[in-house]
Amino acid sequence: MKKKLILESGEVFHGEGFGAELETAGEVVFNTGMTGYQELISDPSYCGQIVCMTYPLIGNYGINRDDYESIEPAIKGLIVKELCDLPSNFRTQITLDELFKKKSLSGISGIDTRRLTRVLRNHGVVKGKIVNADADEAAVASELRSTNFPTNQVEEVSTKTPYANPNRGFKVVLVDFGAKLGIIRELSQRNCDIIVVSQDTTAEEILLMNPDGIMLSNGPGDPEDVPHALDMIRGLLGKVPIFGICLGHQLIGLACGAKTFKLKFGHRGGNHPVLDLEKNTVAITSQNHGYAVDQESLKGTDLIETHIALNDRTNEGLKHKIHPCFSVQYHPEASPGPEDANYLFDEFIQMMEDFKK
Repeated sequence: MKKKLILESGEVFHGEGFGAELETAGEVVFNTGMTGYQELISDPSYCGQIVCMTYPLIGNYGINRDDYESIEPAIKGLIVKELCDLPSNFRTQITLDELFKKKSLSGISGIDTRRLTRVLRNHGVVKGKIVNADADEAAVASELRSTNFPTNQVEEVSTKTPYANPNRGFKVVLVDFGAKLGIIRELSQRNCDIIVVSQDTTAEEILLMNPDGIMLSNGPGDPEDVPHALDMIRGLLGKVPIFGICLGHQLIGLACGAKTFKLKFGHRGGNHPVLDLEKNTVAITSQNHGYAVDQESLKGTDLIETHIALNDRTNEGLKHKIHPCFSVQYHPEASPGPEDANYLFDEFIQMMEDFKK
């Protein structure tokens, strides 16, 4: 079935549709990963976005039961150069096209993804829509320009009720702003007794659970759209150790007086080098974010910059001068991507041990 991608700027990309026969609109972004499309599709941080894969062949190892990062995908659509219909891998269970049909997701293949990526790099992320081949291009572009997408993505992907992942170690409350299952996996491997709570849980409610540590998860959208989380973080600082990842990192920055800003085209992929300023070491990291903490705004706060991105020198890590609290902008749980940075979970365990003493 013929489809086309129309951008708010009026640019049009013609291709073949796959998955469900639906039209879908969202913020168009690109991801530089060569693999990891299953984790990407199921990452709640992509809520509301249509993702362009820069690597040309996608779907070649199919979809398996193990690599999901959430039960229900929140992504709006996928753009690929070439879609593989006959995957070859011992873990394959269904194809990417079959998954999209089952989950009512829409994708488009056969377009010039290099050209689209250049557009996004030059002009920044834009609104776009995957539509049928006979759609009126000027009308769709005009509609996109006048449309304001929802800003409640965190509310949409967060759990509505608390649930437990029991174990015998430290009790960790994971605040779910759109948490990937990889975070739960890494904490479970370290025997943490995990309670996952909704994004609007208060500090008082969390402290009633008597936790040894707090994990602030990744999530989609603009951190300024989650103002209630700032009071929660301020209410926990100094009372229990805190570790923030991605959106959780940005929220810690805002709660402590720093500012955030929107990146031109974001960081999305499994190959981003990050410098640890304290250890003077470099880790290759998995990233997925469109906002960053403003480094200039850290002046006068109780936050210290601990990591920077080597591609554009933006902030990638913070720690509190007084309280047991640290955070990183990237994904130490990887999924997909290298596992260079998963030692940070061990540092979180050590922080809880030291605090208890």
